[in-house]
Amino acid sequence: MIRFAGIQMLVGADKLSNLNKATELVSKAAKAGAKLVSLPECFNCPYGNQYFAEYAEKIPDGQSYNHLKMLALEHEIHLIGGTIPEECDGNLYNTSLVFSPDGELIAKHRKVHLFDIDIPGKIKFKESDTLCPGSSITTFNVNEFTVGLGICYDIRFPEQAHIMRDQGAHIMIYPGAFNMTTGPVYFELLNRARAVDNQVYCSSIAPATDNTATYTSWGHSLICAPTGVVVDSALHDEQIVYCDMSMREIQDIREGIPTSKQKRSDIYKLVHVQK
Repeated sequence: MIRFAGIQMLVGADKLSNLNKATELVSKAAKAGAKLVSLPECFNCPYGNQYFAEYAEKIPDGQSYNHLKMLALEHEIHLIGGTIPEECDGNLYNTSLVFSPDGELIAKHRKVHLFDIDIPGKIKFKESDTLCPGSSITTFNVNEFTVGLGICYDIRFPEQAHIMRDQGAHIMIYPGAFNMTTGPVYFELLNRARAVDNQVYCSSIAPATDNTATYTSWGHSLICAPTGVVVDSALHDEQIVYCDMSMREIQDIREGIPTSKQKRSDIYKLVHVQK
């Protein structure tokens, strides 16, 4: 059993204020017994192409890196640092850092699938105008659990989740800032789908809604059980969502409905033969 906490926090233009807010809320989550904690996507800066270069940090030299390391060490938790803009060799990435209770960086995930969409009359956004995509699948271990890590738009690609599941994932975390157009339609649906597809706990942690921002986050951070049931969820304001994640529950679901025991390659061969 492990208590997970997802922190939906209001993010502003001042990086230090954002880091201080993260300190306050991580401390609150740790005092509530959380041992695995996640901050939201772009927790240290506003989300937008116009901000990524200005707020970008080199890893491991940046202010946010050092702050996250300190928080993990102080509270003896595994901390998923939401995401921050990362600068490396002249390129920008949307990057999530994971620290262990001893302050060690144990995982780094760069967003693989960039958010490039155009819904006429509603929203147009193209992360690829400024960001480069990552090229790796990311999992890490927390006690007996394996955690798969993606970022926001990554959740729309079930193949990435399937690979994390094949690498042993019991939990999938996607710091993500869906918007006011796509959020109401897809945010909960995609988390429940990935949970059921892979028989894992699945959670997306978003910034709180700020209607004055140039990009407005839908908020509504949530945690889904391996059955797809929503265990805890937020609305628009700052809130911490919690879940006591049980290995026994995962095992019971997988034993009762053993979809993972049939290799996908066998299924594909069967479908091909039937055609």
